[in-house]
Amino acid sequence: MAIGAVLVAMTCISGGATIAKQLFPFVGPSGATALRLGFAAVIMTLIFRPWRLSLKGNWRTLTIYGLCLAGMNLALYAALQFIPLGIAIAIEFIGPLGVAIATSRKKTDFVWIGLAATGLAMLLPVHSAAIALDYRGLVLAALAGLFWACYIITGKRAGQQHGAAASAAGMIVAAIVAAPIGIAQAGQDLLLPGVLVLGLVVAIVSSAIPYSLEMVALGKLPSNTFGTMMSAEPAIGALIGMLVLGEVLGVSQWAAIGLIVMASAGAGLSSKRTGCPTQIDRCEIPAGKVSI
Repeated sequence: MAIGAVLVAMTCISGGATIAKQLFPFVGPSGATALRLGFAAVIMTLIFRPWRLSLKGNWRTLTIYGLCLAGMNLALYAALQFIPLGIAIAIEFIGPLGVAIATSRKKTDFVWIGLAATGLAMLLPVHSAAIALDYRGLVLAALAGLFWACYIITGKRAGQQHGAAASAAGMIVAAIVAAPIGIAQAGQDLLLPGVLVLGLVVAIVSSAIPYSLEMVALGKLPSNTFGTMMSAEPAIGALIGMLVLGEVLGVSQWAAIGLIVMASAGAGLSSKRTGCPTQIDRCEIPAGKVSI
């Protein structure tokens, strides 16, 4: 049951991204991000009741945590305009991979660094197999990965200081940051009934359902097993992108995703941290609480 929960959670995360991509023609990636974060903030607020938090000098951590969360989502959705879903997720995974390697001092870390670097090099549009990839998408996905790494670090601190309610507070900050950017891009189109419904679906599929399933899995699986399984997310994203969005990848691109998945899984197994060391939910859960 726990393994099945992880698989369904990963499928939901990538599935939510494909639904969000359907919103791009109407409200753009920033509008889709604003809707997702806005609805997710409402859901998380109802669950965790962040108004009970006592800040007392710790508001900076929550603010930075929320800023990282907003930047991560805005950058990833912007990247999806230019490159396929699976490749964007694979590049974004460099963020948590870097955090995991930074927490470990084993010689095998150089193996994971080499695998990840090789995979990234194979995705660069410098040869015929990768010519369809747009540099803008690659840069934006890398930026999302950088924000993800910062999110893990600040999320851990926020979780330690405020508990699970920090996830809701960070989501509120992220929604406030993303809202004016989304409004500037989409304007009144954000209020169209069909757009609002899709935005709510994205928030539920990408956030609420995976969060619930991962909580079930974390209670039954060792953290290393959980983190290793979640490393398969780029491959699942590539499959869903191909089946739902028609994003067909070349052999070398599949190989590159495979190398990055192997690097992420290996780094997770090597990490000395006892929590969920490498994969932290990019949308709402503080580091050490729930991983993606």
